[in-house]
Amino acid sequence: MKIPSRNRPSIVRSALQYWRDSVSRKGQLAATGELLCACWEFLRDSTPARLRRRFGDADYDWEFRVNTTSGAVGWRDRLLGVFHSAYQPTDPALFREMLGKLEELRTLKFTESTFIDLGSGKGRTLLMASEYPFRRVIGVELLPALNEIARENLAQYKSESQRCFAIDSLCADATRFDFPSDPLVVYLFNPFPEAGLRRTLVNLAENLNEHPRPVYVLYHNPQLEHVVGECTSLKKLGGTHQFSIFGSVA
Repeated sequence: MKIPSRNRPSIVRSALQYWRDSVSRKGQLAATGELLCACWEFLRDSTPARLRRRFGDADYDWEFRVNTTSGAVGWRDRLLGVFHSAYQPTDPALFREMLGKLEELRTLKFTESTFIDLGSGKGRTLLMASEYPFRRVIGVELLPALNEIARENLAQYKSESQRCFAIDSLCADATRFDFPSDPLVVYLFNPFPEAGLRRTLVNLAENLNEHPRPVYVLYHNPQLEHVVGECTSLKKLGGTHQFSIFGSVA
């Protein structure tokens, strides 16, 4: 679902939706406190020392001459990230470990499957996924500025190990994404607060009901794993303390 320009995220609308979602779970007083704490943490995270610290993930960028670090994200997109999900790129070694665990299941055929990163940010995970023989690789990113950078990265990326060349990054609302009918690997790195994750899982479950097929959810840093576990269309297949793997129920 492409985002019309008039509906693209604004700070005020995003903060209000964040508060409303929190009210539905915690009540007005607790929700207001949560919103104020989130804003205070944003201010703390804007100090020069913390800003410099976010450039510590730049090794991948130096190697491939791309811009995927979390350090070079403007204040507006960082503030929007408070109300949606803060941008943070995936560590390459951990990504390879996660994909290796998927391969060990021996039920996933990369060449028949589409890899989808919901909340793809600047596109680092898309570039790393292209080193596997997926049928397609698709990113879905809410913030136009990050998606524009991702598309630039896709255009200039060059690697001898690249095996998938059908890659795209879409500026869209991932909670309403129209999943393709291919077998899927859906990648999540905490791209939503709880309300957004629940909407996404309902959307995915409806899609699976309409188009039954193998679908795997690879959830990195699964802070809301209990929410995914409540989805009756998925079952947990494995993982570690750093990630969980769920698969569609046959």
